[in-house]
Amino acid sequence: MIVTTTPTIEGRPAKDYLGVVTGEVIVGANLFRDIFASITDLVGGRSGKYEEVLARARREAIEEMTEEARRLGGNAVIGVDIDYEVLGQNGSMLMVSVSGTAVTL
Repeated sequence: MIVTTTPTIEGRPAKDYLGVVTGEVIVGANLFRDIFASITDLVGGRSGKYEEVLARARREAIEEMTEEARRLGGNAVIGVDIDYEVLGQNGSMLMVSVSGTAVTL
């Protein structure tokens, strides 16, 4: 499955546009607080643990989106957009959402 932020794939024109596909993952902020409390790898203001959690959430959202594209018969997702949003009354959750257009090449 090809996944790209570009609207086209050079040399591989889309034969069919199958529709918008999405993936969302929500991570509770209490998880972030727990991770922050146990961080020992802060270097230069960066937290490897935070980055791992965000990367995992992003991967899972992309996997969810590509599975939806497969169910529609697609073999690529173009025009992918990745967004991060804080949710809840006190910013208690973080949502990673991805969307794109499922196509067949």
